[in-house]
Amino acid sequence: MERPGTPGEVHMSQAIQPAHANARGELSAGQLLKWIDTTACLAAEKHAGVSCVTASVDDIQFEETARVGQVITIKAKVTRAFSTSMEISIRVIVQDILTGIEKVISVAFSTFVAKPVGEEKIHLKPVILLSEQDWEEHNLASERRKVRLQHEDTFNNLMKESSKFEGAVCGEEEGAVATRGTSVQSIELVLPPHANHHGNTFGGQIMAWMETVATISASRLCPAHLFLKSVDMFKFRGPSTIGDRLVFSAIVNNTFQTSVEVGVRVEAFDCREWSEGRGRHINSAFLIYNAVDDQEELITFPRIKPISKDDFRRYQGAIARKRIRLGRKYVISHKEEVSFSIHWDKSKQASLSNANVEALKTLAAKSGWEISSALEKIKIYTLEEKDVLSVWVEKQVKSPAHLAYHLLSDYTKRPLWDPHYIACEAKDHVSKDDQIYHVICPNINGGKPKDFVVLVSRRKPPRDGNTYVVATKSVILPSVPPSPAYIRSEAVCSGFLIKAVDSSSCTVSYVSQMSASILPYFAGNLGGWSNSIEETAASCIRFLEKAMEDGPQSGMEMARSQLPAI
Repeated sequence: MERPGTPGEVHMSQAIQPAHANARGELSAGQLLKWIDTTACLAAEKHAGVSCVTASVDDIQFEETARVGQVITIKAKVTRAFSTSMEISIRVIVQDILTGIEKVISVAFSTFVAKPVGEEKIHLKPVILLSEQDWEEHNLASERRKVRLQHEDTFNNLMKESSKFEGAVCGEEEGAVATRGTSVQSIELVLPPHANHHGNTFGGQIMAWMETVATISASRLCPAHLFLKSVDMFKFRGPSTIGDRLVFSAIVNNTFQTSVEVGVRVEAFDCREWSEGRGRHINSAFLIYNAVDDQEELITFPRIKPISKDDFRRYQGAIARKRIRLGRKYVISHKEEVSFSIHWDKSKQASLSNANVEALKTLAAKSGWEISSALEKIKIYTLEEKDVLSVWVEKQVKSPAHLAYHLLSDYTKRPLWDPHYIACEAKDHVSKDDQIYHVICPNINGGKPKDFVVLVSRRKPPRDGNTYVVATKSVILPSVPPSPAYIRSEAVCSGFLIKAVDSSSCTVSYVSQMSASILPYFAGNLGGWSNSIEETAASCIRFLEKAMEDGPQSGMEMARSQLPAI
């Protein structure tokens, strides 16, 4: 049962009417944003006991759509109160009234600030925590707040590195298009029905107007059935009041396979400012859309061709924001570990080994990889498939491919260059191309170290190829049972693809599908506030190139020293 008496908790239920829907009979995203903001504000005021205003909204991901005739329920509650601000947790559920089936549309977080009465100072009371989930959200709220506070610095740091993406800009790809034709401008006059109970323009109304303009902009790039997939984190920079003219300017910033980012800028003008052409920048937001065709299949958007200096700034800014979104989406969430490990069966060695190698090759061959970071010798790509994230780290190495292959396939050497490996011990020398290792990794956030039991399968290239493969997957080995000293963890699919460039250099690609166990080690990089992946990749390059400098024969002997006698 719900606890309707819990301080700071509010429920809103709405039957979706035709007036709330778009041309396809689906609930308008703008209307939903208004309901979300209203519910969150009322939850904040229930806790604070004074008027509250929206300060910021975290990323809002829309996982489902709702249609006319269905019922929307929005649950909002305060997860943590700071000095004068509160984090509000918002959960949106849609119910089909004929079947009773419920689906979660979105889970989001917003920050509200309490407005003092007169000169009275505000110091909010702490939230009453009644359940284990309340405590978990209370603790996570602190982590989310840190991300919000460092968001601007993180974005600026990523933009300083934006020049490193010049070689990855897709403007010269065949079919790339300019965004000039997607520019849209609209104006709204703020009337009393648009104001909240404080006399300011209702934040939810501003979000709804932004969504309308952004949808028009995206439709000019791709005339299809567009739907809002997410709204990027944004802050309200300043208020507007009844009588203000709000000017909305929208344009497409960038595309990422099946999604497009649209930026919207909002300026407010009172009568004098309007006549003088001098507005107040009160908000900017970035909205991400998908589109489907008449068969409901996702559409791939055309690549964007930046032309002007402003085009490049917006293009690169979209890449930086996507990287930060990945961090917030996958890191500041606690997902349960799902077991993918298979029991090691010696009699099925060949099939298990081949499946290991094919899984890695299949992952690498997927379309949709997007660049997220680029250095002189290192590039990082990410791939999102529903709720599954994969990472590709590409390194240019001055070392023969066969030497890199022998060194990287010997996992007992990995602690020499990878700080994420404390120790690695061979537990079963299955064959010259397959070994099972016990890996120990450092603790995360003060917890116990993690350990993995992995099958490492390696393959030399066929006669008509030039790519070496080293594949890794967790297995269950009875001789290495879980230990109370470690947290037994899993690697779903990862490994190295080593491709010869010439006789003395190669491209080394590390590809990994993220599991709940592995995500914490990539957390900083995903969010853009750490360079741990780049630093590990650089360490790997130094390790391989030093072996080359010491002499290829020495490197080969070092690699072979750990191989079993066959």
